[in-house]
Amino acid sequence: MLQGIRIIEIEGLGPGPFAAMMLADLGANVICVHRKGKKAGGMAPPDAILDRGKRSIALDLKDPDDVAILLQLIETADGLIEGFRPGVMERLGLGPEICHARNGGLIYGRMTGWGQNSAFAHMAGHDLNYIAMSGALWHSSPADVPPFATPTLIGDIGGGALYLVAGLLAALLARPDKSHGGCVVDAAIYDGSAHMMNLLMTLQQAGHFGHARGANLLDGPHWSRTYVCSDGAYISVQCLEPPFYATFLDRLGLADDPEFAHQYDKTLWPRLTARLAGLFASHTQDHWATLFQGTDACVAPVLSPEAAAQHPMNDRRTWITSEVGLQAAPAPRFTKVGEAEPEGWTPPKSPKRGEHTAAILDELRKLRR
Repeated sequence: MLQGIRIIEIEGLGPGPFAAMMLADLGANVICVHRKGKKAGGMAPPDAILDRGKRSIALDLKDPDDVAILLQLIETADGLIEGFRPGVMERLGLGPEICHARNGGLIYGRMTGWGQNSAFAHMAGHDLNYIAMSGALWHSSPADVPPFATPTLIGDIGGGALYLVAGLLAALLARPDKSHGGCVVDAAIYDGSAHMMNLLMTLQQAGHFGHARGANLLDGPHWSRTYVCSDGAYISVQCLEPPFYATFLDRLGLADDPEFAHQYDKTLWPRLTARLAGLFASHTQDHWATLFQGTDACVAPVLSPEAAAQHPMNDRRTWITSEVGLQAAPAPRFTKVGEAEPEGWTPPKSPKRGEHTAAILDELRKLRR
């Protein structure tokens, strides 16, 4: 979908590389500028999945000659992704003003936790800190345990990488041509994770969701949580609407139980939760998954990525095992009107650091002739 779009990615951690991977998955020509002479860090192994489909050039951004090469690359690019603290790119001589002087149509994507201009802009932080401050962590756990969310998904990926991708694509669409209309996309994980709360804020506006943790429509009821099975595995339940709740009770043999009939009575939720906990603990996860399979009870097993790859749902080939390990296929999927969905996707290779340096430098030489 993005064939013909060139993105320059300055090597970073987490959300920046993820955003660049997603653009590469969508067909963009992504060149990752890896640090010259550096081995992959402890969290960035060789053949990193996040580098799939990209090309790699190794440069030293403290070397004026290499900075000059990067500026030449930027002249050929549609977009740039960087994830340093505010001011670092400017000190390297690679800030937006310099880059836009070389390429007036460049979409300059900046990925930070706290934003370019804020009271916290120059402070260190990580995924959990950003979503804690933004409000996105508040409802992530039951009331009797400290809030904790799935690592990286709400902040780094949801509030960070996906908002950077959306911003880059929107700016590219609004750009009048490749030489004019460039801009800076300031993607802050704090902002994006707060923005994702607007569905819950709408429920709060309607009176269905309050401030208290574990006492709301989606985080408090017996019909909206996970339970432990007899084998130590877990099952998820979220039958929000009455017809689905009725199906849930029917499959459990509780359709005539007078307490369970009062789905939205908050005073009953703790007792009914305890009853369901005892019931689900009496059989294995497979037992419950089989019992609810094919129904509208809104019950599903809680699977690890490895188990998800073996589940029948993975006939979509969402999870793929490659030579570098398990990875998820690109999303969303695209089909042309009247055509069948493509049969499958094969993971492209991830480059070795600096693998394409000579080829990219040769391309630049040819362009400057």
